[in-house]
Amino acid sequence: MKARKGRRFKPFFRLKQKGIVVTGKWKTVPIDPNLFADEDFRDIVCLEELTEYKPVSSSKVGKVKEKRKAESVSEEGNEEEEEPVIPPKKKKKNKDLRTRTDKSSDSKATEIDVPADKEAKCNKVIQVANCEDHGHVSESPLSTTDAPRKKKVAKNKASQAQEALPSTTSKKVKNWTTEVLSASTDHKADVSAWKDLFVPEPVLRALSYLGFSAPTPIQALALPSAIRDNMDVLGAAETGSGKTLAFAIPMIHSVLQWQKTNSSTTRNDTVSKESYQHHDETRRENEDEAEKLTHQQAEDSEDEDDASFTTGCVKVLENFEFNSSDETHNVVSHEKRPLLGLVLTPTRELAVQVKHHIDAVAKFTGIKTAILVGGMAAQKQERVLNRKPEIVIATPGRLWELVKERHPHLSNLRQLRCLVIDEADRMVEKGHFLELSQLLEVLNDSQYSPQRQTFVFSATLTLVHQTPTRVLQKKNAKKMDKKTKLELLMEKVGIKGKPKVIDLTRKEATVETLTETRIHCNTDEKDYYLYYFLLQYPGRTMVFANSIDCVKRLSALLTILNCDPLPLHANMHQKQRLKNLERFAERDSCVLLTTDVAARGLDIPNVQHVIHYQVPRTSELYVHRSGRTARAANEGLSLLLIGPDDLINFRKIYKTLQKTEELPFFPVETKCMTSVKERINLARQIEKAEFFNSRAKQHNSWLQQAAEALEIDLDDDMFMGNEQEESQKQKMLKGMKKQLKRMLSQPLFKVLMKTKYPTQSGKLLLPQASVGISESALGTVSKQQAKKKKSIKLS
Repeated sequence: MKARKGRRFKPFFRLKQKGIVVTGKWKTVPIDPNLFADEDFRDIVCLEELTEYKPVSSSKVGKVKEKRKAESVSEEGNEEEEEPVIPPKKKKKNKDLRTRTDKSSDSKATEIDVPADKEAKCNKVIQVANCEDHGHVSESPLSTTDAPRKKKVAKNKASQAQEALPSTTSKKVKNWTTEVLSASTDHKADVSAWKDLFVPEPVLRALSYLGFSAPTPIQALALPSAIRDNMDVLGAAETGSGKTLAFAIPMIHSVLQWQKTNSSTTRNDTVSKESYQHHDETRRENEDEAEKLTHQQAEDSEDEDDASFTTGCVKVLENFEFNSSDETHNVVSHEKRPLLGLVLTPTRELAVQVKHHIDAVAKFTGIKTAILVGGMAAQKQERVLNRKPEIVIATPGRLWELVKERHPHLSNLRQLRCLVIDEADRMVEKGHFLELSQLLEVLNDSQYSPQRQTFVFSATLTLVHQTPTRVLQKKNAKKMDKKTKLELLMEKVGIKGKPKVIDLTRKEATVETLTETRIHCNTDEKDYYLYYFLLQYPGRTMVFANSIDCVKRLSALLTILNCDPLPLHANMHQKQRLKNLERFAERDSCVLLTTDVAARGLDIPNVQHVIHYQVPRTSELYVHRSGRTARAANEGLSLLLIGPDDLINFRKIYKTLQKTEELPFFPVETKCMTSVKERINLARQIEKAEFFNSRAKQHNSWLQQAAEALEIDLDDDMFMGNEQEESQKQKMLKGMKKQLKRMLSQPLFKVLMKTKYPTQSGKLLLPQASVGISESALGTVSKQQAKKKKSIKLS
């Protein structure tokens, strides 16, 4: 019998929705006595059939699923042992499970044993075994070897799903935000400065634990208006100024207030409503024990199977999950625990970061949060929503997808108390985030709530571009200023009252502690200067490019040069994107090659340098890219590599940001550039050869597979390259790699020595590093600036 695909790896929350309800009685089936003459059927005592039953149906699960499969018995009486489906990703785990089950039979007996008092709690439901219709045959004893394995896999599945669910008691997830949140060693910081801002008591405890002793300016101005006055807030503050907590704390306060008023009103309800509430509370407590219940169900089924070997009849499995009042209870519980806070972000990584920050501040409140982003399993996120979290952090695409599917927790958005749009100027840009405009239309029309607060934050919220003269010459043209821009934004978002507008941005829009520099060069020379900078000034460096292709090429080139870069772009798998961010935050000296997907909002600790390999297309992008460094009053360096193609964009940015002084040139040691060029040129040749080799292999393998499918023969001319050419290319490639390896083994920044004398020990004492390497990039720039000022004074 073929095992059904994916049977083992279904979500454990749906295991309960299986089986049939017995409405009649089991009847004995007459069997030909000659059948028992076969030795294979000696264990069968009787066969019983059930004709009066009612299938259990659910709106979520379209058809009845079988929990277990029995052995199929052929007409000859041969039995085949069921083979479990093992996906390639889980091979290692299943091997371990096999070895565990083979160790001893005693362990099996202890694992299958189930307490009788747990079975007594359940309603009766039949478990179908092997037959689609009426015929039921008990399992052979051979199949008992699979029982512990199935139980263990069920347990592993439950634990994996449990990890995906939000919980206030869960362990700290390894993330780039943990270093920022756990930077303070003082877990009892003085938070008296927060008390005048109407911050709730549980949040004050969390702030004290995190070591946040004083609020930032944006937080000090936003919190009273949001918490005390219940106003909508439009906040513009420089990067790294703490905007996340400026909207997270009012949102948590709003949820706590709702819970307080809701609990006081429910006390005066009827007895039936109180029973529903009690049922809901007990269900909330038991949600954390879902893993144990699933584990128990698996043991129950195995225990019953063991009993069936002795009686020979199909047994009844008891399961309390199928209750006639389940649907009505779901409706009530969803009404009792609606979605109260919604945060929308432009990127997935930013959504992950915001969730971690909110969880840290809501540590002592018991508030649940959930994240809905693309690139991850939608089924898992639906299961998270089934727990009815009070706050959801999402990207517009995945959220709109689940809203369209009418998930119960997202069906009633009228009770939404807080709506946050982070990086709002990017979110409402024309031509971007179509789902957001559809979502805002729903929130401001059919699901409108007058009680809802709206928070809009960005570092470039009030940044205005100078309108070109050709546009102003048109009839209905309006000159854009800060007020007009904010009014348009409020109209798009749906803010109807008068909000609190907070603008703490400087005229230049960048942070004071940021040092901005530039290098003018040809497009081909950008690789030289990038490699020079990375070698001369090691540290945590982010390199931004405008296209994914550019990131891929730089990643291949720097990998050949042993720089170990970490790429990050939209075409990567989401798990790999998050992993690369974590690695980047862990290493003290590392390079992150990224597109503008990492430009907004990410708070990666101690980023020392930001290099714009290609000049950004807009002023907003320049501000946000540069804002990845010099965060929270720390210093940082921004370097622009300006080629001939980048001059137009550079002048636009310079004009929009109203720079009064010219950006200083970054100092470069020209004597080192010759060896840098040699290395880069050789690495480019290797990268080009490897690229063409991989392309040829891909082309040839595709042709071969197509020919095999069509059952035709191909001429050698159709393939790219031949054996002789390939061998010559491989030899050349090997030679180039050896040459590059020899070059990389030599120090690039040499200290000149006139003579070399061997020492008494026979070793030659050479300097470990150049004097210039120990100096930081910021120190080099400040020295150059000081020299320049001195020369101006002397002249």
